[in-house]
Amino acid sequence: MATLLTMPSLSPTMETGVIATWLKKVGDHIEVGDVLAEIETDKAVMEYEMPDEGYLRELLVETGQELQVGTPIAILADSMDEDISAVKAQAASGQAAAPAAAPAQSAAESATAAASVAPSAQAAPVPQPPPAAPAAPAAVQPAAQPASAPSNGHGNGARVRVSPYARKLAEEAQLDLAALQGSGPGGRIVARDVESAIEHGGAIAPAAPGVGVPLALPVAGGPAYEDLPISQMRKAIARKMTEAKTTVPHFQLTRKIRAEALLDGREALKAQFPDLRITVNDILVKACAAALRAHPTVNSQFLGDKVRRFHTVDIAVAVGTEEGLITPVLRNVEVKGLAQISAEMKALGEKARNKKLAPEDYTGGTFTLSNLGMYGVTEFNAIINTPQACILAVSGVVTEPVVENGQLAVGRTLNMTLSSDHRVVDGVIAAQFMDTLARMLENPLAMLL
Repeated sequence: MATLLTMPSLSPTMETGVIATWLKKVGDHIEVGDVLAEIETDKAVMEYEMPDEGYLRELLVETGQELQVGTPIAILADSMDEDISAVKAQAASGQAAAPAAAPAQSAAESATAAASVAPSAQAAPVPQPPPAAPAAPAAVQPAAQPASAPSNGHGNGARVRVSPYARKLAEEAQLDLAALQGSGPGGRIVARDVESAIEHGGAIAPAAPGVGVPLALPVAGGPAYEDLPISQMRKAIARKMTEAKTTVPHFQLTRKIRAEALLDGREALKAQFPDLRITVNDILVKACAAALRAHPTVNSQFLGDKVRRFHTVDIAVAVGTEEGLITPVLRNVEVKGLAQISAEMKALGEKARNKKLAPEDYTGGTFTLSNLGMYGVTEFNAIINTPQACILAVSGVVTEPVVENGQLAVGRTLNMTLSSDHRVVDGVIAAQFMDTLARMLENPLAMLL
């Protein structure tokens, strides 16, 4: 019996997805567990594994299209001779209704999110692409491209139209997107165009400004701006940060600490265990875990009608990627040593930058650490990663005058700012947590107590 395959929900926050690459073609026999496609979600590029077996009869959508969860994407049948006309009709009606039909959020969650958006954001919503045409002939097979695809427009100075995943592939391969011809809708460059260029030796992109090449000035009379597509990840960040900033009563406490013991301890570990490559961030993670155990109220989530206080410490660590910030989670940090924390953090960071994080890698954190010290930032406030109660912002080390025993001296300091949800954490509790954390970082042996 023919089956209609729809855009799956591959993460807890996924509302839409983009088919990055079809890994099967029409006529292929598919077994249970085979990967049909790679799908770009709001957090990662994930594999869509087949729950059924059969023959792939039709692909209903192009790569590079953004689709609501539940939108028909392909037809699977028991044989290549089976009549699939009824399923094609169902797909046509499903495509027309999909944008309003299958959001990943519940109705209550949607209402809450809508209420949290600022008036200016409600007045100018991000435009969504129209649903795919409902007529059956609109089904698209990657192998059946028109002989003359529409022009991508970069020959006359217009901006390059490219899907987010195709842009990522091109950047990794150092391909010049302006030299590629798009085969997607309206001449848009999609993943298969980049993959074909890589396979056949595409043009290498010029070096970025500031990397051995003088920064080019805008050409007189050229376009004053360009509109860039918003990636799935950036949409998720915008939605969640707006909700957090407008619905959570934030307050901040800043504590300056002396950083000599922290930095000297790290250098001692580096000298004794050169293969471990322990970072300051690894030590911060361990110190936060110890302080959270001492102040469990900070290690909580606000869940509307209750506060969930955790007995384990699962720290989300902010990692910057080309498309935005993501927070992979280190689990059970309270029972792990620095070597294990360091190894796991490196592995999660690599997965985050390659968009290979699975949902279990970035959900369920109890506390978040955001460290911008490596960029020379001297102080900043971070937005709470809801439903967590707190997030710690750590700045860079500064060499400055300090007073020691009544005498002026030169010391190394850093600022830490804790943002707290006042519905869960009061000022005194936040201050006590920061005091404990400061003492542990100024005397790292205190973490062993």
